[in-house]
Amino acid sequence: MSSPLIPRVGTGYDVHQLVEGRKCVLGGVEIPHDKGLDGHSDADALLHAIADAILGALALGDIGKHFPNSDPRWKNISSLEFLKAIRAMVEERGATIYNVDATVIAEAPKILPHTPLMRTRIAEALGISENAVNLKATTNETMGFVGRREGIAAMAVASVGCPA
Repeated sequence: MSSPLIPRVGTGYDVHQLVEGRKCVLGGVEIPHDKGLDGHSDADALLHAIADAILGALALGDIGKHFPNSDPRWKNISSLEFLKAIRAMVEERGATIYNVDATVIAEAPKILPHTPLMRTRIAEALGISENAVNLKATTNETMGFVGRREGIAAMAVASVGCPA
Protein backbone atom coordinates (compact mmCIF):
# COMPACT_ATOMS: atom_id res chain seq x y z
CA MET A 1 0.00 0.00 0.00
CA SER A 2 1.41 3.39 -0.97
CA SER A 3 1.59 6.18 1.55
CA PRO A 4 -0.73 9.17 1.14
CA LEU A 5 0.64 12.31 -0.47
CA ILE A 6 1.02 15.30 1.81
CA PRO A 7 0.45 18.68 0.13
CA ARG A 8 3.48 20.95 0.22
CA VAL A 9 3.98 24.43 -1.21
CA GLY A 10 7.08 26.13 -2.56
CA THR A 11 7.72 29.65 -3.80
CA GLY A 12 10.12 30.98 -6.39
CA TYR A 13 11.37 34.36 -7.54
CA ASP A 14 13.77 35.28 -10.30
CA VAL A 15 14.89 38.41 -12.11
CA HIS A 16 17.09 39.03 -15.12
CA GLN A 17 18.39 42.20 -16.69
CA LEU A 18 17.23 43.19 -20.17
CA VAL A 19 20.14 43.65 -22.57
CA GLU A 20 20.75 44.21 -26.28
CA GLY A 21 21.65 41.23 -28.44
CA ARG A 22 19.73 38.50 -26.59
CA LYS A 23 16.43 36.80 -27.37
CA CYS A 24 13.58 37.46 -24.98
CA VAL A 25 12.43 34.02 -23.78
CA LEU A 26 9.69 33.67 -21.18
CA GLY A 27 7.76 30.53 -20.37
CA GLY A 28 9.72 28.65 -23.00
CA VAL A 29 8.47 31.00 -25.73
CA GLU A 30 10.54 33.50 -27.71
CA ILE A 31 8.74 36.82 -27.51
CA PRO A 32 9.46 39.59 -30.02
CA HIS A 33 11.18 42.42 -28.16
CA ASP A 34 14.08 44.80 -28.77
CA LYS A 35 16.00 43.34 -25.80
CA GLY A 36 16.44 39.94 -24.21
CA LEU A 37 17.17 38.59 -20.77
CA ASP A 38 20.80 38.27 -19.73
CA GLY A 39 21.99 35.07 -18.12
CA HIS A 40 24.00 31.87 -18.41
CA SER A 41 21.11 29.79 -19.76
CA ASP A 42 18.31 31.32 -21.84
CA ALA A 43 17.64 33.45 -18.71
CA ASP A 44 13.92 32.58 -18.70
CA ALA A 45 12.99 34.26 -15.42
CA LEU A 46 9.49 32.75 -15.46
CA LEU A 47 10.73 29.16 -15.74
CA HIS A 48 13.44 29.82 -13.16
CA ALA A 49 10.83 31.02 -10.67
CA ILE A 50 8.69 27.94 -11.37
CA ALA A 51 11.73 25.68 -10.97
CA ASP A 52 12.54 27.22 -7.59
CA ALA A 53 8.92 26.87 -6.45
CA ILE A 54 8.85 23.14 -7.23
CA LEU A 55 12.30 22.55 -5.74
CA GLY A 56 11.15 24.44 -2.64
CA ALA A 57 8.09 22.25 -2.24
CA LEU A 58 10.39 19.22 -2.40
CA ALA A 59 12.85 20.81 0.07
CA LEU A 60 15.63 20.41 -2.52
CA GLY A 61 17.17 23.87 -2.46
CA ASP A 62 17.08 26.10 -5.51
CA ILE A 63 17.86 26.17 -9.21
CA GLY A 64 21.44 27.37 -8.61
CA LYS A 65 22.18 24.27 -6.55
CA HIS A 66 21.08 21.90 -9.32
CA PHE A 67 21.99 23.92 -12.43
CA PRO A 68 24.83 26.29 -11.42
CA ASN A 69 25.77 29.07 -13.80
CA SER A 70 29.40 28.00 -13.38
CA ASP A 71 28.65 24.73 -15.24
CA PRO A 72 29.20 24.98 -19.01
CA ARG A 73 26.51 22.31 -19.60
CA TRP A 74 23.86 24.92 -18.88
CA LYS A 75 25.27 27.66 -21.17
CA ASN A 76 22.47 28.96 -23.43
CA ILE A 77 20.27 25.91 -22.66
CA SER A 78 16.50 26.19 -22.79
CA SER A 79 15.14 26.44 -19.26
CA LEU A 80 12.47 23.94 -20.31
CA GLU A 81 15.27 21.39 -19.84
CA PHE A 82 15.53 22.47 -16.19
CA LEU A 83 11.81 21.82 -15.73
CA LYS A 84 12.11 18.40 -17.37
CA ALA A 85 14.97 17.49 -15.01
CA ILE A 86 12.95 18.73 -12.02
CA ARG A 87 10.00 16.66 -13.23
CA ALA A 88 12.29 13.61 -13.03
CA MET A 89 13.22 14.58 -9.45
CA VAL A 90 9.52 14.80 -8.59
CA GLU A 91 8.83 11.39 -10.10
CA GLU A 92 11.88 9.77 -8.42
CA ARG A 93 10.45 10.81 -5.06
CA GLY A 94 6.98 9.48 -5.80
CA ALA A 95 5.63 13.03 -5.67
CA THR A 96 3.03 14.75 -7.84
CA ILE A 97 2.88 18.35 -9.02
CA TYR A 98 -0.65 19.56 -8.31
CA ASN A 99 -0.41 23.03 -9.80
CA VAL A 100 1.77 26.03 -10.59
CA ASP A 101 0.71 29.67 -10.40
CA ALA A 102 3.13 32.33 -11.64
CA THR A 103 3.30 36.05 -12.33
CA VAL A 104 5.61 37.92 -14.71
CA ILE A 105 6.39 41.51 -13.73
CA ALA A 106 7.40 43.59 -16.76
CA GLU A 107 6.58 46.90 -18.39
CA ALA A 108 7.24 45.33 -21.79
CA PRO A 109 6.85 43.14 -23.74
CA LYS A 110 3.19 42.30 -23.34
CA ILE A 111 2.86 38.74 -22.03
CA LEU A 112 -0.87 38.01 -22.37
CA PRO A 113 -0.84 37.09 -26.09
CA HIS A 114 1.83 34.45 -25.41
CA THR A 115 0.37 32.81 -22.29
CA PRO A 116 -1.53 30.00 -24.06
CA LEU A 117 1.67 28.66 -25.66
CA MET A 118 3.63 29.25 -22.44
CA ARG A 119 1.08 27.21 -20.49
CA THR A 120 1.33 24.41 -23.04
CA ARG A 121 5.14 24.30 -22.92
CA ILE A 122 5.29 24.45 -19.12
CA ALA A 123 2.63 21.74 -18.75
CA GLU A 124 4.42 19.47 -21.24
CA ALA A 125 7.80 19.92 -19.52
CA LEU A 126 6.30 19.16 -16.10
CA GLY A 127 3.98 16.38 -17.27
CA ILE A 128 0.86 18.06 -15.91
CA SER A 129 -2.38 19.35 -17.39
CA GLU A 130 -2.48 22.86 -18.83
CA ASN A 131 -5.35 23.42 -16.40
CA ALA A 132 -2.78 23.04 -13.59
CA VAL A 133 -0.68 25.95 -14.93
CA ASN A 134 -1.82 29.52 -14.35
CA LEU A 135 0.10 32.53 -15.65
CA LYS A 136 -0.46 36.19 -14.96
CA ALA A 137 1.34 39.39 -15.86
CA THR A 138 1.53 42.82 -14.33
CA THR A 139 3.63 45.94 -14.59
CA ASN A 140 5.52 47.73 -11.86
CA GLU A 141 3.66 50.97 -12.61
CA THR A 142 6.92 52.51 -13.94
CA MET A 143 8.64 52.16 -10.55
CA GLY A 144 12.05 50.60 -9.90
CA PHE A 145 14.26 48.66 -12.31
CA VAL A 146 11.26 46.85 -13.82
CA GLY A 147 9.43 50.15 -14.27
CA ARG A 148 12.48 51.63 -15.99
CA ARG A 149 12.47 48.60 -18.36
CA GLU A 150 15.87 47.45 -17.13
CA GLY A 151 14.74 43.92 -16.29
CA ILE A 152 11.94 41.42 -15.89
CA ALA A 153 10.97 39.63 -12.70
CA ALA A 154 8.81 36.58 -12.08
CA MET A 155 7.40 34.86 -9.04
CA ALA A 156 5.73 31.49 -8.69
CA VAL A 157 4.11 29.13 -6.25
CA ALA A 158 3.84 25.38 -6.73
CA SER A 159 1.74 22.83 -4.86
CA VAL A 160 3.27 19.36 -4.79
CA GLY A 161 2.01 16.18 -3.17
CA CYS A 162 4.89 14.41 -1.41
CA PRO A 163 4.95 10.98 0.25
CA ALA A 164 4.68 11.15 4.02
